[in-house]
Amino acid sequence: VQLQASGGGLVQAGGSLRLSCAASGHTLNLYVMGWFRQAPGKERESVAAINWSDNSSYYLGSVKGRFTISRDNAKNTVYLQMNSLKPEDTAVYYCAASVLGSGQYSYWGQGTQVTVSS
Repeated sequence: VQLQASGGGLVQAGGSLRLSCAASGHTLNLYVMGWFRQAPGKERESVAAINWSDNSSYYLGSVKGRFTISRDNAKNTVYLQMNSLKPEDTAVYYCAASVLGSGQYSYWGQGTQVTVSS
């Protein structure tokens, strides 16, 4: 599985961005797709995730109510709509995917920079 992330950029606080992550290759067994972020000097953290089959989702507490993860099965694409962005959301965002039976994220996309100015 190959993942191609896009959609990062520079935005003022309070603004919005939408990240996209397109999966290609052997996508039939996709299980969970998620978004992670890593800010300078900080550990990588899980931001949101979505189950490919039942649409259940997970959100990091600090982004609940501001970020929305969604998927388009036909396009094998997952989105992260980010609203009311804050400077502390500044980070490199990565998408990741797991497949049935793996129990972990096995595939990672390249990072996309999100910078929120105050």
